[in-house]
Amino acid sequence: MVNASPQDALELLKKGTVTCHTEDLLLTKLKSGKPMRVKAGFDPTAPDLHLGHGVLLRKMAQFQELGHTVVFLIGDFTGLIGDPTGKKATRPPLTRDEVLANAETYKNQVFRILDPARTEIRFNSEWMGPFRGEDWIRLTSRFTLAQMLERNDFQKRMGANEPIAFHELLYPMVQAYDSVALKADVELGGNDQLFNLMRGRDLMAATGMTPQVVLTVPLLLGLDGVEKMSKSLGNYVGFFEDADTQFGKVMSITDENMWSWWLLLTDLLPREIEALKAGHPMDAKKGLAREIVAQFHGQAAAREAEERWIRRFSERKTEDAPEVEVAPTAGPESLAKLLVERGMAGSRKEAERLIQQGAVSLDGAKAAEPRMTVELRPGDSVLVKAGKLKLQRWVVR
Repeated sequence: MVNASPQDALELLKKGTVTCHTEDLLLTKLKSGKPMRVKAGFDPTAPDLHLGHGVLLRKMAQFQELGHTVVFLIGDFTGLIGDPTGKKATRPPLTRDEVLANAETYKNQVFRILDPARTEIRFNSEWMGPFRGEDWIRLTSRFTLAQMLERNDFQKRMGANEPIAFHELLYPMVQAYDSVALKADVELGGNDQLFNLMRGRDLMAATGMTPQVVLTVPLLLGLDGVEKMSKSLGNYVGFFEDADTQFGKVMSITDENMWSWWLLLTDLLPREIEALKAGHPMDAKKGLAREIVAQFHGQAAAREAEERWIRRFSERKTEDAPEVEVAPTAGPESLAKLLVERGMAGSRKEAERLIQQGAVSLDGAKAAEPRMTVELRPGDSVLVKAGKLKLQRWVVR
């Protein structure tokens, strides 16, 4: 892909984006043949990464495949401020120890998608930590209060008579200065970050630099096709989930949602996705599931996961349920707790919700109620199903 024409590269990079400021500048940079520095900032709030985060990471990876360098910026300094984006109230700042611990979780996860050889990991405390009083005065003088209060988040909070702490106004200013310090050619972010990203263009222009190109990506709808993907809502596909779970979850989404996933989570261009629509939706969905699983587990694992899914769900065979060796319980134990411990639910709340919906069964019998207990004795073998996707045979030893 390094040898792609500038026009083909532009088509790929714009695919699935919400905004591009400015397309002409991006095309000019692509035509120059000079490697670009592509910045994307992440607050170290230590999420377990899922495909919702993957939309932005994949866009970063596309730049890498075209020969450009991605700067994965960990906002250890801005994390101390707390990004107010989308918040109805002031977010408590993280402690320094929390910031550093959380940063490590990012570094352990992002290389599932990014190429380490073309990734710079930087911390914005490198340049913000040494800032002196006069540096802050010089920085803040580049912006106006009216400009900062144009943010939709702040407008809503003022309209609701909710407080806005002064330090929150500093967040977009610092993010803008990050682009100056890194000499960014391009900055990527979620569409909810557009205000902050555009301030980077303003500050670069004010300091005599060529303003960065700004590309934003949309929020990915989760498995339910209604809410954005979120672990707390249980509608996610996690980076570290096994191949069978990832494959099954992708197969559970609606056909309508599937096409947006093809657009945002693969390298296929819109015209290629349109060609897929001429075929059977089930074939397209299996292809999508293979694509996603292969990104995390490899092509062979993706093919094997598909074969198991077909046997287990299309042919309704249960003998292929993976066996999980479990220890006997010391008397009756919470079924919800056991489901979480065996990786069949992400949280106790999610497990109880599945039971409440009648989506959990033991040897074909639906679980009775969310607080149901079970006792596992040596020699027991129980076929456990949670939702439409997760199937295990618990062998008690």
